[in-house]
Amino acid sequence: MTIDSTEKPLWVLGYGSLIFKPPPHAKYRVPGIIYNFSRRFWQSSSDHRGCVETGLGRVLTLVAYEDIVKDESLIQDVERFNAVKRDNFQKKDLKSWACAYYIPAEFAKEVTDYLNVREQDGYTVHEIPFELHIDEELKQKYSDPAFNKAIEDLPIDPNSGKHILTSVVYIGTLDNPSFVGPESLEDTAQIISTAVGPSGTNFEYLEKLYLALNELDQHEEDQYVTELYQRVLEIRKNKGIE
Repeated sequence: MTIDSTEKPLWVLGYGSLIFKPPPHAKYRVPGIIYNFSRRFWQSSSDHRGCVETGLGRVLTLVAYEDIVKDESLIQDVERFNAVKRDNFQKKDLKSWACAYYIPAEFAKEVTDYLNVREQDGYTVHEIPFELHIDEELKQKYSDPAFNKAIEDLPIDPNSGKHILTSVVYIGTLDNPSFVGPESLEDTAQIISTAVGPSGTNFEYLEKLYLALNELDQHEEDQYVTELYQRVLEIRKNKGIE
């Protein structure tokens, strides 16, 4: 499944590599929070960060609350990494910082075609709500009427007071052939420590994501990504990998 070509402006949500490697022609980049999903390195990669000949890598996907509550192993995973209590587990307990990109209408088709190729290994297109976090610094950065108009057209959540964007996002769902979860953090770390693909090392993907997330939100950390990054660093040091 791919995004249909369109002549309208396009919002694209990035929760993985798009955070540190934006799509072309992105005019605005707005941070915010994805609720209702856990972010995990449970999508195998044969076309970017791994290959069939030397070993598949690992890239990110989102796992929905509705799937998690039906699987004991997935519940245990979010209990550990998302501070979830199963007796009162709600959708809002799952939150991941991410960013949305605004693509002007004249570039929408070009970016659509680009993303449909970039995200082809098991990913499908979905639309999910995204809570925008726009501070004064961002308002000053994008102090043009077009940005204000793009944001003002969005609905506001009555509880949080934040604008809510329904955005296109690529997800590797549980039933796609490249999904490998639930996978232990140790197993994932061992793979990422050495995997290499056409786009570079798997470690580079993880490290750039880790650094980008820390820059995106300096008040909260993604415990899963942080622990995975630290473990991969240990493994690479023990193996003598620079």
